[in-house]
Amino acid sequence: MYVSKLSLTNFRSYAQLDLSLTPGVTTFVGNNGAGKTNIAESLIFLAFLSSHRTPTNQPLISLGADQAVVRTEIVRGDRNLQIDLEINANKANRAKINQNPTKSQREILGACQVIYFSPEDLDLVRGEPTNRRDFLDKLLITKTPRLAGVLSDFERVLKQRNTLLRNRAPQSALTPWTEQLVTFSSVITAERIALVEQLNPLVTANYKELNEVKIASLIYKSNIEALSTNQEANKKLIEEKLHELQYQEIERGVTLVGPHRDDLILQLGEFPAKGYASHGESWSFAISLKIGALELLKTQGLDPILILDDVFAELDTNRRARLVQATKLAEQTIVTAAVEGDLPADLNDQRFHVSNGKVSK
Repeated sequence: MYVSKLSLTNFRSYAQLDLSLTPGVTTFVGNNGAGKTNIAESLIFLAFLSSHRTPTNQPLISLGADQAVVRTEIVRGDRNLQIDLEINANKANRAKINQNPTKSQREILGACQVIYFSPEDLDLVRGEPTNRRDFLDKLLITKTPRLAGVLSDFERVLKQRNTLLRNRAPQSALTPWTEQLVTFSSVITAERIALVEQLNPLVTANYKELNEVKIASLIYKSNIEALSTNQEANKKLIEEKLHELQYQEIERGVTLVGPHRDDLILQLGEFPAKGYASHGESWSFAISLKIGALELLKTQGLDPILILDDVFAELDTNRRARLVQATKLAEQTIVTAAVEGDLPADLNDQRFHVSNGKVSK
């Protein structure tokens, strides 16, 4: 899969940008603030309907404009697909597939598949559990787009249930929301655990390839013991835990059980990477997670675009070489860099220069 055409209208720094792209590696070189990451961000937004840089839509829309539009032509084998996404700050986004309006923007999920790697991904190792949960959930959405609806429904139910708990609502009002919470939680935890089981050996192998001595592994952590890939069994365990903690939930006014409380533990030998990994080991673990994710999707017949956003400047020769190898796994790779000297000599890329919101070869 690759993007053959990308058009941006009022997206970030681009009033209008039209690019023709090819398979292989395409690099955008420009100073910080020139707009190179905005190009990568538009594809990431198309893939996940969310940005890796901002939680709201408003910053994506050029100052003074009412909406931004991302338009792509995607080539998958012998099929061409045109995706249009209209991004709005104060109303629902709207999407089209081959000029036909969709009922929901979520219908375009899976059309543009992306694995991206940026300096912020060190937060996967050093940051809070929410970063690692987000990594798992985005990988799930890429692998199985229908799960985006389950995750969205879970967030809606969780928000309503927390409101009821804060307001000391009676049990009769809580019950239907608790039932929905259990259903969605059982699906999400089962899918996440299955994903971690598939990803774990790939991460271990990739970490070893970086000439690291310690053994890297992944552990799914929950405050509920014995969760598994069995949704029905999970449902029973979650119900029991909710019953056990019901008075604590009422007292604290918050839902204490569910996938929003879980974590992905990144393990180095006998110790968690968070707090124990060196700077270099943290980079190696982040690289191993992202390449492992790409390899996993490839084994399942998917072919995501690989985006490497301003990461080469942060890496030593060995880790740079591993990322160059990874570009050969993807039909299309998008790279951004501040200066050409940050790029490996063997990248074999088509190069664009970005300056003041303008892109040229």
